[in-house]
Amino acid sequence: MWFILFLGILTINCSTSSDSGDVTKIEQEIEEEEEIEEIEEVTGDIRDISASELVADMGPGWNFGNSFDVRDNDKTAWGNPLPTTGVVDAIYNRGFRTLRLPVTWGYNMGDAPNFEIEKNYFTRVESIIDYALEKGMYVIINIHHDDKWIIPTVAQATFTKDQLDKVWTQIANNFKDYSDYLIFELLNEPRHKDTPEQWTGGTEEGRTVLNDYYVTILDAIRKTGGNNELRKVMVAPYAASVVQKTWDDFVIPNNDANVIISIHAYVPFRFALEASDPDWGSDADKADIDALMNRIEANFISKGLPVVMGEWGSIGLLADKSERLKHADYFVEACMSKGIVPVVWDDGGDFGLLNRRNFVWDFPGIADAAANKN
Repeated sequence: MWFILFLGILTINCSTSSDSGDVTKIEQEIEEEEEIEEIEEVTGDIRDISASELVADMGPGWNFGNSFDVRDNDKTAWGNPLPTTGVVDAIYNRGFRTLRLPVTWGYNMGDAPNFEIEKNYFTRVESIIDYALEKGMYVIINIHHDDKWIIPTVAQATFTKDQLDKVWTQIANNFKDYSDYLIFELLNEPRHKDTPEQWTGGTEEGRTVLNDYYVTILDAIRKTGGNNELRKVMVAPYAASVVQKTWDDFVIPNNDANVIISIHAYVPFRFALEASDPDWGSDADKADIDALMNRIEANFISKGLPVVMGEWGSIGLLADKSERLKHADYFVEACMSKGIVPVVWDDGGDFGLLNRRNFVWDFPGIADAAANKN
């Protein structure tokens, strides 16, 4: 297996993004390529362990956000440099043992009927995955920010399922010989984007259609054979939400025993995401987190369904770093006490912890808390 060490040179304002549907070859994004070196082929086995046992082995994680998941074929368009292995070194050395690598595929994909993903894009994604796996890390890859074509409505379902089948078949075939340290997360925050109810639980139609999409995706993965027959997969309720009705209507696809539940939580909302409250640590703040963890345990963990907190964090706009550190300490401890793997969101911007150009931690204390080192 080969990997390419890319140097991200461009610096573009983080608020700039494009929804252009034009697909260009990935070479146009690369300013420089340094040496190509051979590393050991990344293959391995699927161990005879349950999904719960695998999650218990994972360890806290970090999100490589707003990089491969940019809604543009220029993956620097949201202000981050191109992904490098130096970032993987930095997070590994900080103590993180799980890397979540969000990937948007639609801007590097051909048209129907084949929806062929550019080979050079696969190579770039592989270079980061392979490097992290060689270090003994768990890696989560997904379909992320492809909301433009993944629309959970009955009217869109036939077209969407066809594309999901073909895209996930390509992804699964590409990685079918990889060990179970590689986890497939089927969809990121699946929802009908820009609808009034997208973050409040969606509609009954949307939740039902999403369950159908998951069956299509899981069937596509399993039929590729090899290690994918038993690979662990992460599956999120509607919008990866903590709203109870999304959990109530969520159906494990095919009743598959190798499913891990994926949830995202920015709690308390006013502090962690809305940035309208700069202070954290009141009894009510702690109670919000405790109540969420207890609900997760009652709805999933107590039923033998392990959980990965695929995104959490606090926005660095009004809150002082000392308040964010208190929040991170409490949130991670709450997750760990329930056996939930916390994977902190880092977008290189308002949620940024690591400077991806010089590999220096802007908030080392928060990073240590996120890695459960405090």
